[in-house]
Amino acid sequence: MPRRSLPLATIMPVPTLSRTPAFWTAAGLLLLVLAASGVPTPLYRVYQDQFGFGPGMLTIVFGIYAFALLAALLVVGGLSDHVGRRPVLVGGLLLQAAAMVVFLAADGIGWLLVARVVQGLSMGALTGTLGALLLDTQRPDRPLGPLLNSAAPGLGLSVGVVGAGLVVEYAASPTRWVFAALTTALVVAAAIVAFLPETSPRAPGALASLRPTVRVPRPQRPAFLTALPVLVAAWALGGLYLSLGPSLAASVFDLRAPLIGSLLVLAMQGSAAIGAVLGHNLPPERAMVAGASVFAIGVGGTIAALLTGVTVVLFVSAVVSGLGFGMAFLGAVATASQGVAPAERAGLLSSVFVVGYLSFSIPAIVAGSLSAVVPLETVTEIYAAVLVVLALTAVAGVRARRRAVQRPDPASRAVQESLAA
Repeated sequence: MPRRSLPLATIMPVPTLSRTPAFWTAAGLLLLVLAASGVPTPLYRVYQDQFGFGPGMLTIVFGIYAFALLAALLVVGGLSDHVGRRPVLVGGLLLQAAAMVVFLAADGIGWLLVARVVQGLSMGALTGTLGALLLDTQRPDRPLGPLLNSAAPGLGLSVGVVGAGLVVEYAASPTRWVFAALTTALVVAAAIVAFLPETSPRAPGALASLRPTVRVPRPQRPAFLTALPVLVAAWALGGLYLSLGPSLAASVFDLRAPLIGSLLVLAMQGSAAIGAVLGHNLPPERAMVAGASVFAIGVGGTIAALLTGVTVVLFVSAVVSGLGFGMAFLGAVATASQGVAPAERAGLLSSVFVVGYLSFSIPAIVAGSLSAVVPLETVTEIYAAVLVVLALTAVAGVRARRRAVQRPDPASRAVQESLAA
């Protein structure tokens, strides 16, 4: 009688990490892929010199990443709920490694666009899955998942931008060093996924989950509309810094060292992570109002820096803007999602990210295109002024909602007066 062969997993079981190590491993993987997404920022000037393109094309290279990420997030963002977290993580990490290889071999603007599209598709698959894994593996008595999901983008982007800036500053072939190291790290990360526990067993509906879901439930629409201006403003500022920040530092403030441009991004994105931590224990609307107010002050400082040409003011305003960014975004998401039914959460969060990534990319592309005919300094001043108006609009919207809640409607007032009589 022939012996039936046993599955390899039965013969050689792979040990899986317990809850706490798995949580911090997922956090490390999230930081790695976010750092990889920030790495191209200080390298854009290197590519501009090599391939000879201007700020308009630079922002298209930047923006196409956001569009690809958004498309992938909407299509495969919930796939891991049906096929499991680990298959999506392995596929996403290997796709990210493939993007690094394309960057490594790029010899023209076309390949840069391909690399950013592949990277965006990978990030769209990984962002939601790693975020869900953090929620799956967090300790019930110490739920740090939401905080890490809010703070990780600023921290990860800062690490990637500054690390790449250091390589550009001190290495002879910066693109080769950066992307070869990241390719290796991402392949190793894909292998590490085998040691993570599978927290989402297979479930039917995988094909149906690929249908994009963007919907704001009716009860959440007033809060969503109130938070909308600051969501647009915060993400639009992030897009400006990550696409044109180094170019702005070089052309307006004569800070041409790549590391200096990277430190400007760090000042904004790093403090955004701190702002998310500071706003973590505040009531949602208070966090949004405080964050939007600080954000408006910081962006106003950016306008002052551009008008005076004082470098210190530029960096201080970046820090203040970042603090407001982190706190306002955390508060805006919490405000918009208060009371949402579990079955409506995915659609609502998809709507938030649609607004976020469109604001992250389209305004920066417009600014880059305008800078071909209008000085970059003037474009940035107008850009910043619009963001200040949007942030203050959100503050005014919250106050108007509070007054509406405190003021009884005419029918209720009439009943109260008749009872008093």
